[in-house]
Amino acid sequence: MPEGDTVWRTAHRLNQVFSGRELARCDLRWPGLSTYVLSGTPTREVVPRGKHLLHRLESGWTIHSHLRMEGSWRIQPAAERAPAASPKLRAVLGTGAYTALGWSLGMLDVVRTADESSLVGHLGPDILGPDWDADRAAANVHVADATLAAALLDQTNLAGIGTMWASEGLFVTGLDPFASASSVAPPAIATLLNRTQQLMRASCASAAASSTGSQRLGQTTYVHGRRNQRCRRCGTLIAMRFTGPPTRERTIYFCPRCQGVR
Repeated sequence: MPEGDTVWRTAHRLNQVFSGRELARCDLRWPGLSTYVLSGTPTREVVPRGKHLLHRLESGWTIHSHLRMEGSWRIQPAAERAPAASPKLRAVLGTGAYTALGWSLGMLDVVRTADESSLVGHLGPDILGPDWDADRAAANVHVADATLAAALLDQTNLAGIGTMWASEGLFVTGLDPFASASSVAPPAIATLLNRTQQLMRASCASAAASSTGSQRLGQTTYVHGRRNQRCRRCGTLIAMRFTGPPTRERTIYFCPRCQGVR
């Protein structure tokens, strides 16, 4: 699932294309949305909120999307023809110069901008957003009745972290992902969030997600996706384990030695 830095990069690109420009085309291929007439309306801004995208229009409406597992927004010149029909193409937005294609979107909504909280109001502080509150986020994680990794992944505690950044942040700070969140001292949680935020902000400036700073194939992460490969720090084999409540379990990668996992 695309995480906060990927969503940030997507919002940044969409904002560059649409901000201050009229929608020359707005084709929302989603049940209940096809009748909205939003063409001719200028875009105010496109912003991320955790893993959500908010395309705000000057008319007071917001087009909300969530990429979920496989979604993406792809931008192409307006002169290139968009597919006439595809079950995976959920939205087509365009200006006179560019067209944005919303492929395999997991969520698509149109709401009044004033009512955005009905869609994203449940989210905790956004680790990459202007609302970031490190103290509140650390407190939310500390009191969670969950493992440390599961508490990081709970978007009501803080928004934007997924399995990659949870795994990478826990590794670089040497913390056990499966320790009870309440057993971890608040200063250690604060350090974890600060370091993870630093990594994610650096990744925002990259072409694709990377915690190591490298874009070379197989070199972009320390532990995520590297099960049974050698730890870059100590040489121990990287392991993978599930965490979270039943039916909502998520994969976490870790180094048993560096992170003290038994």
